[in-house]
Amino acid sequence: MLSIYYTAKGSGEHEITIQKSRFICHIKRVETEEDAQAFIQEIKKKHHHANHNCSAYLIGERDEIQKANDDGEPSGTAGVPMLEVLKKRGLKDTAAVVTRYFGGIKLGAGGLIRAYGQAVSEGLNHTGIVERKLMKIMHTKIDYTWLGKLENELRSSEYLIKEIHYLNDVEIETFVASDQTDTFTKWMTELTNGQSEITQGDVTYLEEEVS
Repeated sequence: MLSIYYTAKGSGEHEITIQKSRFICHIKRVETEEDAQAFIQEIKKKHHHANHNCSAYLIGERDEIQKANDDGEPSGTAGVPMLEVLKKRGLKDTAAVVTRYFGGIKLGAGGLIRAYGQAVSEGLNHTGIVERKLMKIMHTKIDYTWLGKLENELRSSEYLIKEIHYLNDVEIETFVASDQTDTFTKWMTELTNGQSEITQGDVTYLEEEVS
């Protein structure tokens, strides 16, 4: 699993008009090629009267799956420029479909490349991008007398509290970067004079919006 990567926030749609042609960009986070193809077919069905539904997607930790489709536009003027935008933004597991309703003015190869690239770039800005960090959930069990101090220290630190369980003792779940668990354990042990029980839990991704 990647320790950190960027992807689409979810799904979104954004339209721009260039030389009277409508370019509607659809963005979606996808995890498999089947997801990406299903998304593309969904947009094609929705916009079956459009002149083109061009697409591009990147999937996998090392972008193992990369596809670009011009859907009837001159070769290399739509799908590839769209894919290049996804790459330049450093995204993973992201699919884009740009629907074009022709406005009667030909843009030429250079104009098409710029138009499809701009559509995806603005579509991503509209949908949003998130940073996903691989985190370990650290469980810290303490007596209630430590709760106030520990909660204040955590909320003033770089660590993010996931949840606090109020049981016979208090158990605080904290997101900690996978390579910081030893540092966190040492810090927490010092704060509680060794009067805490610290264990490692599940691994999960923590998302933070970056644009």
